[in-house]
Amino acid sequence: MKKALKIIGITLLIVIALLVAIPFAFQGQIKDIVKRFINDNLNAKVEFSDVSLSFIRSFPQAHVSVSDLVITNFKPFEDETFVTAKNISFTMSIKELFKKAEEDPIIVNSINIDEALLTLKTDKFGNNNYDITKEKENQVAADNSQSFAFDIEDYKINNSALTYIDEVSKTQIYITELNHEGKGIFSTDVSELDTKSEANVSFSLDSTNYLSSNPVKLDAIIGLDLNNSKYTFKENKAFINQLPIEFKGYVQQLENGQDIDISFENPGSDFKDFLAVIPKEYSKTIENVQTTGDFKIKGIVKGLISDETIPNLDISITSNNSSFKYPDLPKRVSNITINTSIKNTTGNVDDTYVDIKRLDFKIDDDIFKSSATIKNITKNMLVNANIDGILNLANITKVYPIEFDNTLSGILKGKINTSFDMNAIETNAYERIKNNGSASITDFVFSSEDIVNPIHISEASMTFNPETVSLNNFKAKTGESDLNATGTIKNLLGFLLSDNTLKGEFNVNSNLFKVSDFMSADDEKATENKTTSDKASLKIPAFLECAINANAKTVVYDNLNLKDVTGTLYIKDQQASLQNMTSSIFDGALSISGDVSTKNETPTFNLNLGANGFDIAKSFKDLELLQNLAPIAKLFHGKLNTTLNLSGELDKEFSPNLSTMSGNALAELLTTQINANKGELFNKLEGALSFINFDKLNLKDLKTNLTFANGKVSVKPFDLKYEDIAITVSGAHGFDKTMDYNAVFNVPAKYLGSEVNRLIGKIDTDEAKNITIPITANIGGTLTSPNVKTDLTSGISNLTKQLIEIEKQKLLNQGKDKVKGMLGNIIGSNKTKTDSIKKEQDNTVKDVLKGIIGNNKTETDSTTKTNTTKDAVKNVLGGLLGKKKKVQDTVK
Repeated sequence: MKKALKIIGITLLIVIALLVAIPFAFQGQIKDIVKRFINDNLNAKVEFSDVSLSFIRSFPQAHVSVSDLVITNFKPFEDETFVTAKNISFTMSIKELFKKAEEDPIIVNSINIDEALLTLKTDKFGNNNYDITKEKENQVAADNSQSFAFDIEDYKINNSALTYIDEVSKTQIYITELNHEGKGIFSTDVSELDTKSEANVSFSLDSTNYLSSNPVKLDAIIGLDLNNSKYTFKENKAFINQLPIEFKGYVQQLENGQDIDISFENPGSDFKDFLAVIPKEYSKTIENVQTTGDFKIKGIVKGLISDETIPNLDISITSNNSSFKYPDLPKRVSNITINTSIKNTTGNVDDTYVDIKRLDFKIDDDIFKSSATIKNITKNMLVNANIDGILNLANITKVYPIEFDNTLSGILKGKINTSFDMNAIETNAYERIKNNGSASITDFVFSSEDIVNPIHISEASMTFNPETVSLNNFKAKTGESDLNATGTIKNLLGFLLSDNTLKGEFNVNSNLFKVSDFMSADDEKATENKTTSDKASLKIPAFLECAINANAKTVVYDNLNLKDVTGTLYIKDQQASLQNMTSSIFDGALSISGDVSTKNETPTFNLNLGANGFDIAKSFKDLELLQNLAPIAKLFHGKLNTTLNLSGELDKEFSPNLSTMSGNALAELLTTQINANKGELFNKLEGALSFINFDKLNLKDLKTNLTFANGKVSVKPFDLKYEDIAITVSGAHGFDKTMDYNAVFNVPAKYLGSEVNRLIGKIDTDEAKNITIPITANIGGTLTSPNVKTDLTSGISNLTKQLIEIEKQKLLNQGKDKVKGMLGNIIGSNKTKTDSIKKEQDNTVKDVLKGIIGNNKTETDSTTKTNTTKDAVKNVLGGLLGKKKKVQDTVK
């Protein structure tokens, strides 16, 4: 016995070893089989990472698997992926592996497909990407070359997806999370297939979504008549969302299409089935919902599906005097009546229509009624609708378990009739749009990602006309801001139904309009309400095209309070243009024109601003732009006129990004004096220039031109006057408060003290008495930490040159007068006139210099006198620039 067990054990080990080892011997043959099948049957590029064989996994059958399969189309869908699959496996009898290519086809018993992605596509020319099988010369040849046959007992498709796109009919079907399995015998002419399927289905036709990731389940027993290509549904039950549907009938493949004859209905008639139609994520659990009344869906689909026709349709949805109430919600929806049908009696797809005879309900005492017909669905859809009712928006969440990002409230009333075709909506053919009626809303609260604070609309009413909607009144408040508007709205239906541009013209009045209520969070409360991302810039809506005539008593922007704001705002193509905008601010008048654009990722602006009579102290305290353009001006008292042309980028709070700003400005100061608390810059200037008292600096009617770009402001030269001292200023500063300026002070010689005046007295000419000395102050550093340097050397050199030149000209003139008196004697001499004049001039100059210089001997002595003059001037200027003397002391 022990020996027998030993033999059996050894035998089993040998068998297992063979089952493990033999597949390696056949690995090459399996790859050849797969490649032969692909080459013989498919006209496409096929790739796979590996083909494996196992005798263990599906023992006693062989298990063949293909990993990482990718099939890519040739023209006209070149390089588009047709199918991918992580794994495709087959089971077959082991003997099938030993068949040669010329023998009977290899028979496959089961197929398992994991994570497949299949795309079926028909382009606008009618080409199909799934037409990839090779055409055979004749059927016999095809039969002889066939490499595989299927005698399938079961198959599975796991966690896969299918996409169907038909550009001709504008049909799109997306099936995701597909799990499907079937069992049956396919070898006989007549058999049955037992299937189970579940997936999420999305379906759209001509840009209209009919299903959006709706869960669908189907358990079906399908009768197979392979000879007649007829498939009969026997015991079948499907679920659309949570709604059960039973159906029966057949589908038969014909040469010119498919013949369909299917009828279906929901097996019960409880109104709870209506809630089951709604996706579960919205309807939540419906098991404990209290309902009354009935709900029935019945339909027949019968006829030929071909390139020209669809089956006839007769589908009805009805409910009478029904109600429902969720157990955890306080209110009930009652008096529900639904009478809707979907029909097509001709087989022409364009003749399909939806007739909503009644769709009524009641919540508390509010009754809502509606009806509509929709025809010509696939082409130029025709709509005729009536709405008459009252709806308390706050009750929506009290009767139905739907969640909104923000609390919804308000009373909506409407009585509207509309009739139109979609082409008329898209092309604004108003003669084909028939609207009439009115609608109003009260106490409505609106929140959105695009705004910070909820907008509370206390009342709004509209009248519907064929071309426009008249906004009769609109009263709203958001944050601390109030709005009161009237106007007209164009193309409202086009905006709601076809993504067209919403157009309008409005007159808007406001007592207080705070910009921060709409686009920035100034406090914790606003931050809590804010729904926009901190990183994202606000955008002007692309769908909006309108003109707004604004009139606001007070507009608050940042720390600015603008009074009596009027003007027109045009919005189009994500750009807001300001025209004739005027306001009162800083005890003066402000005018604005230009535009702001949010079309690109970073908002930009291009504005022209005019200021007339601005109070300098107030404006430079509160307006950052002026602080950066002319920071020193905040030390002045008085009035300012200026015009600014500027452009650049805006930050996320719609404030100018100074580093990107460029433009120019013209500024004029009126009746201005320097602030008594002068600041560090003027203190430094007074310390370096003791002959200036800045309290008496005359700034009246000062004008200057500025240009700015790349964070730097350049100031063109402008002139100031301090008593009889002319001052010229020029230079530049940065938005970072750094400075690089030159101030040239043309100082009269009379301020230069007794030594210089004594030198001038010796010359004793009007020209000498009118000498001015240019002294340059170089201003650097920053506004809060300035440094001032004066150029003493150039002042000394300039004064010395002027004195010597004046003295030289004086001496030359004296020489000329003496020569004129001696002309008679010179004419009688033996020398020429030129020599006489030159000699007489030289002698005269020497005589005069003797009196001034005290030495008529050598050129060295003359140079010594010049240096003496320079030293005298230097001493005077040094005292003038180095001591804090007042001008009055200098004159004395």
